Amino acid sequence: MIDYEKRKRIMGRSVKLGHCICNPKDPCPCDLFKQKNVCLCAGEREEEAADDVPLTRFVENAGCASKISQDDLKKALSGLPHIFDPNVLVTSETCDDAGIYKLDEEHALVQSVDVFTPVVDDPYLFGQIAAANSVSDIYAMGGKPLTALSIIGFPVDRISHRVMNKMMQGGIDKLREAGTVVLGGHSIKNKEIMFGFAVTGLVHPKRIITNDKAKPGDVLILSKPLGTGTISFAAQIGKAEAKWLEEIGRSMSELNRTAAEIMVEAGVRAATDVTGFGLLGHLSEIAVQSGVTAEVYADAVPLFEGVLSCLRQQIISGAIERNREYASKFVERDKDVEEELETALYDPQTSGGLLMCVSTKKAAAVIAKLKQAGLVWATIIGRIVESSEGRIFLRKRPDLP
Repeated sequence: MIDYEKRKRIMGRSVKLGHCICNPKDPCPCDLFKQKNVCLCAGEREEEAADDVPLTRFVENAGCASKISQDDLKKALSGLPHIFDPNVLVTSETCDDAGIYKLDEEHALVQSVDVFTPVVDDPYLFGQIAAANSVSDIYAMGGKPLTALSIIGFPVDRISHRVMNKMMQGGIDKLREAGTVVLGGHSIKNKEIMFGFAVTGLVHPKRIITNDKAKPGDVLILSKPLGTGTISFAAQIGKAEAKWLEEIGRSMSELNRTAAEIMVEAGVRAATDVTGFGLLGHLSEIAVQSGVTAEVYADAVPLFEGVLSCLRQQIISGAIERNREYASKFVERDKDVEEELETALYDPQTSGGLLMCVSTKKAAAVIAKLKQAGLVWATIIGRIVESSEGRIFLRKRPDLP
């Protein structure tokens, strides 16, 4: 029921100001009022607001493709004060996956935050993906996630609150699967939907996994396929097949917990998770921070169905180009490696897999354990070949005896 007195009072103020008091960019009366007789400023809502809203239509860049590029991020962070607290073991200065603060000789906090826009249309699945992506940084550092705080931006005046509820339920359920408790959170009214979590976990100070300990002779193992960014972009422009979307949805909502447990058990000291900066963007950080050259077997990297087909049709998102702009300065591609394969390695991943640097003598056992645990896509995709200032060579997989 419309409260006409309230409407008259609020709209009268807006008309006098010449601006809508909810959104000063709009005049009063606004287009929504003219078309549907609804005044959002007076607390009125569209009665027909649907529960089955396709979430990706409310965003420009889906999932981790909405991240600020590595180049712009480094420029923004340059010149910020250094941290000299002796209990701070890992900071943003090494471009690692999470920060670490030492509590005592056996316990350290691992903390990270990840927020992004919808990568799928289903709100419950999006919530699951947002949660899986948020705890992934903790797993990548060898930690165990314990608690989380939700962070959400939502156009609650235009989309039913029930959609927001489904997103949060998906996130809570996935975090429960991870053994992580949601303590609360923060929400803002926003035109674009955004969702994620700030996560706190624990790790032993002497068993931290970082991106600066890769050594020549290490083997590169990737636990999930690449291509979520390309398939998501194809979906936004109506070029993706339903089976492709189902496959990436299952992968993105899958926790990296099992892969992390196997990685920790194997004594891995260098790793990262592959997310918005793409495989080559995240690997470039390992190469630079560790001072090594990595060799990637481009034709061995697992890709989701449809990825190469999309890239060959020039379905290439702006996020891929941003990743290429930064990371390509570290990369050299052999002439017999397809350009599309290189492009796929810049693809921004949402809730991607773990990239581990495993000693040669343990690599076969790690792969076997990953596959036995159901991570059938786990693959050796390259190796660390020598010390350097940070380089990546893209080559074809060598012939094995």
